[in-house]
Amino acid sequence: MALTLCNNLERVSDKHVELVNRCRNMEDEIDSSVLRINALEHMLRVREEMIIDLEQKWMDNSPLVSYNGVFIWKFTDFSRKQQEAQGRNVSHYSTPFFTSPFGYKMCARLYPNGDGMGKGTHMSLFFVVMKGEYDALQEWPFKQRVTFCLLNQERGSHVVDSFQPDPTSSSFLRPQNNMNVASGCPLFVRLDALVSPDNGLLKDDTILLKIIVDRKDLHDPGSPN
Repeated sequence: MALTLCNNLERVSDKHVELVNRCRNMEDEIDSSVLRINALEHMLRVREEMIIDLEQKWMDNSPLVSYNGVFIWKFTDFSRKQQEAQGRNVSHYSTPFFTSPFGYKMCARLYPNGDGMGKGTHMSLFFVVMKGEYDALQEWPFKQRVTFCLLNQERGSHVVDSFQPDPTSSSFLRPQNNMNVASGCPLFVRLDALVSPDNGLLKDDTILLKIIVDRKDLHDPGSPN
């Protein structure tokens, strides 16, 4: 009887040791997985920063620049870009434009297949305050009204939306990086309405977007006063 009990205790002890070893192995695997995930997240952040830098260089080298707060963006190959964006969070940046030669630097950001609430159903359009050469001369936060206009190319009705910047949002504070977080209209226009041939909004697979920044009461650092 005593021998049987000892044998049972020995088997229980062996099982306990085996379970402890398994737990340690699992902890080691979890720690290793956490390290790999952290490394991948860091790599993704680095790549995102590289992409932003490349986009910034491309935009800065573009010859088409506006200095009056109004920019017309000719966005081509819409169907292909919208299809490429399905299942992914793909966006496109416009060329930078300015409120004046020494004013705010800005651009637009477009999601052909929508973003956030508009993903898969709408084209989303956002406004981005960019880091400019003369930011020290600007008034912060940025508070000029922004209007988006999807131009009708057959003299029909345009699609228009506008917003007043929230002065408490980090999107409109003085930029510390190349770009602030975009802000605007995730539900700008329904995709089915946009691609409908009867609406005149998409012509030759191209859309025309007009971005207007209200310059009323805006101090121009380049003015003599």
